Amino acid sequence: MTRVFLADSQIQVRSALRLLLLDLTMQVVGEAADWPTTLANMPQTKADMVLVDWDLIPAGSSLAELRNACSHMVVIVLIGHLEARQQAAQSAGADAFISKGEMPDRVADHLRAAAGHIQFQQDRIYRHFRRELS
Repeated sequence: MTRVFLADSQIQVRSALRLLLLDLTMQVVGEAADWPTTLANMPQTKADMVLVDWDLIPAGSSLAELRNACSHMVVIVLIGHLEARQQAAQSAGADAFISKGEMPDRVADHLRAAAGHIQFQQDRIYRHFRRELS
């Protein structure tokens, strides 16, 4: 089961994502409404994926802080206004982005793809260690 951490200042957004993730049989292991709480709490959750609102990241901070805390995690940035933010999110180190304006079925497609990537990575690591131990 994919373990997900939600980071968004809007409780309505977190609630909607929580419901969608439950429908996808993904486990929400933590939530935060601000950046400092995200950085403080997320590492203990051992999440496979974090969904973080682009507007939650303060000026002078970056996704590199998340990567430093949990380098293995898939980072998906939630974006309210696409324009240049999509490119900025990807160049800042996001694995993917999701527009907050997308329909739930499209959001689910993005999340399934990310979960598939996580499973692929875990399987690859497992096979590597199994070969090493043989």
